[in-house]
Amino acid sequence: MKKLLLKKSLHKENDIADSTIIHKDTVYSVRYHEELNPAQYAAVFHNEGPALVLAGAGTGKTRILVYRLTRLVEDGVPPQNILLLTFTRKSANEMLSRASMMLNGKCEQVSGGTFHSFAHQIIRKFAQEIGFESNFSVLDQSDMEDALNIIRTQITKEIGKKRFPQKHTLASMYSLSVNKCLPIQEILRSSYPQFIDETDKIQELFRAYIAYKRKQNMLDYDDLLVYLLTLLETNQTVRNQLQAQYRYIMIDEYQDTNSLQHRIVLALSGTQKNIMAVGDDAQSIYSFRGANFKNILDFPASFEHCDVYPIEQNYRSVQSILDFSNSILEHATFGYKKNLFSTLDNQEHPYIIATSDERQQSEFIVQQILEYRESGISLNQMAALIRSGYMSFDLEIELTKANIPFKKFGGFKFIETAHIKDILSFFRIANNPKDVLAWHRILLLLEGIGPGTANMIIEDISENRLDFRYDNGWNTISRGKDELSRLCHLLRKIQSDDIKMSEKMYLCNEFYRPILKKKYDDYPKRWKDIDTFTTIAEQYNSIAILLSEMALGAPIQSAEAHAEFHEDEFFTISTIHSAKGLEWNTVFLLWALEGKFPPNKSLQSIDQLEEERRLMYVAITRAKEHVFVLYPVNIFDRETGMVLGAPTRFLDGIEHHIAERYVLKSGEEDQ
Repeated sequence: MKKLLLKKSLHKENDIADSTIIHKDTVYSVRYHEELNPAQYAAVFHNEGPALVLAGAGTGKTRILVYRLTRLVEDGVPPQNILLLTFTRKSANEMLSRASMMLNGKCEQVSGGTFHSFAHQIIRKFAQEIGFESNFSVLDQSDMEDALNIIRTQITKEIGKKRFPQKHTLASMYSLSVNKCLPIQEILRSSYPQFIDETDKIQELFRAYIAYKRKQNMLDYDDLLVYLLTLLETNQTVRNQLQAQYRYIMIDEYQDTNSLQHRIVLALSGTQKNIMAVGDDAQSIYSFRGANFKNILDFPASFEHCDVYPIEQNYRSVQSILDFSNSILEHATFGYKKNLFSTLDNQEHPYIIATSDERQQSEFIVQQILEYRESGISLNQMAALIRSGYMSFDLEIELTKANIPFKKFGGFKFIETAHIKDILSFFRIANNPKDVLAWHRILLLLEGIGPGTANMIIEDISENRLDFRYDNGWNTISRGKDELSRLCHLLRKIQSDDIKMSEKMYLCNEFYRPILKKKYDDYPKRWKDIDTFTTIAEQYNSIAILLSEMALGAPIQSAEAHAEFHEDEFFTISTIHSAKGLEWNTVFLLWALEGKFPPNKSLQSIDQLEEERRLMYVAITRAKEHVFVLYPVNIFDRETGMVLGAPTRFLDGIEHHIAERYVLKSGEEDQ
């Protein structure tokens, strides 16, 4: 697939200075010429017809939207004829507030909000046109899951004890199907293959769910978009009324729109098609939520005579970081060609660093954090970014050891996840046979053991009538006898000093695997967490030491941390998805290892692989001055049975004058 290049209606920066302003005689209260760069200025003064503003990372996207709002109002467009659609209520409120302050309240009547809040407002007004009463209820996520569960209960009665998706999984399936405008069979095939045999029953359930909502005069979150589109596409009177009211429409983060939202925009555009979409195709990273990357790529084709405004001057990062991010995008197989530049510069290039293993990767990051902290960069200005939540487990341990306070975004701290707590409970009992909390957790995982039986067993353990190290008394328990026997056998094995930690982990994992598979619909994802924890645990020779390091507690609450750092100061660990829109002085990108980033499963399609490339671009462009890209080598991947050791393919072709490459040696090798 060839790279998509901008040709027709492209506004190059060197053409902008000579562009003609439509309203020559208008005296503006906002100093647009002084406060905008030439590319921003051209986009803000786009007047009629469709426009796509390709605002690269850190180029002032919000500024363009706010200033165009004020410019339209200053040129006489009634505020009530302008609609601003965003992806969060907060961003809409902030933009409208800034615009109103700039024009002394003149923008207060501009309509703004999320796609869903706008849809809710319109459907309330025209509910009867689509067969609902105007007092319909809107189901939140929890309500939606409960409604699905009511119908699920009936379905599962008919199919007996056969495995069937839990309510939260059903809700995810339904939302993906609606937002991607795809049949449920396709969603199951691509995202939930373990339930493909239940396609007919799942379809039956969703049909019943739709009928249930209509009967009860209820809509869920996804229905708001569905029924707004229904109104626009089937009711000409309503469509004409909305098109007449909203003559100028602006949409933020267009790369994150789904197929439903794109169709809504097309239907709202009217004959004038005064639509301005603002976004960055290189930051389209939410396909798992239903976002359709093609919406922004195909926008000029969707709207004839569309003007395209590339905004490339970055105000966040030094030029060396932008050279690095530009190089990563250079090999993309499709997307708009862009070249971010900055007037900011420093002498330091990004670093690409190979480490001998994961522990050395973590230790190096901790060392750099402390050094940068001593040089005056606060913890709040540093972050470690990860492709998936489990990739920071080892780093969390090292940060805790060093008393560095941190917060994690986009996933739980690994010792707080239910499945890791389950695994740790086996070792807690082996270490302390009277750990009643661990006993309670494990007993309730076993087939045939309910709360009553668990409480009885725990009481006997507390009173020394039962002990897993001895057979006495266990045969008198009628419920779950075989499972209890297997559990006691496992606990004796992992308590023994005769076997290595690797074998203890293997035995524990094999005991727990069928439990995990039965308990969680997303068990493959959770199993990856357990694989990672296994690698960490195997580094310890003692269960007691392993448990003590796992239970050190949140470092942000430690007295030592408070003595060394300010109370409101913390290092950030974040998934890249959660980091979008944020920035730090210094960024560490972990696990830039082929097979992990991109993960092997993304190699199944070019679309998935290119989204992984965009993820790396987003990660790099979060940094202002310092970037470290790290990858451990000689990593055994339990899922594939392969040894991983090559840096991610996205670093191929990165020349030495763009990023410096190093291999870390251990302290022993240096001596």
